[in-house]
Amino acid sequence: MLSSLITKIIDRLYIPFSSFIPRQLFRYACCGGGNMVLDWVLYFITYNFIIQKRFIDLTFIVVSPHIAALCIVFPITLLTGFWLNKYITFTQSSLTGTTQLFRYIMIVALNLAINYFGLKLCVEVWQWYPTPSKIVITLLTVIISFIGQKYFSFRK
Repeated sequence: MLSSLITKIIDRLYIPFSSFIPRQLFRYACCGGGNMVLDWVLYFITYNFIIQKRFIDLTFIVVSPHIAALCIVFPITLLTGFWLNKYITFTQSSLTGTTQLFRYIMIVALNLAINYFGLKLCVEVWQWYPTPSKIVITLLTVIISFIGQKYFSFRK
């Protein structure tokens, strides 16, 4: 199974860090870091090559390119993040998969709101480039995400 292979690889990488980082935190960092890089790469590709930095007119609303890219990439990284957390990081949870998914979506929705308003602030108010803005905002949501997932979404 893919999750077993990924877990074995992460646990081998964990050996030099085992004396000062808990295994679960290391797994979370690897899985979250991998999903975060996937998010950044997909966002960059979507913003620059799919949307091509253009506003999207949906007739009833016009969506800015940086928000459109966020909306396209979000469902992909939502699912990969849930899978990684459920099957690699927080495997000891006794909650049902449906409960975990619902709670995971709640935490991710909070992070999505932070991403949305953060991108609006950084790109539209402060005039930062979209991709670096996305990176900074994502780094800020990591702590919220770990705490929420450990103690709410995937609690024992």
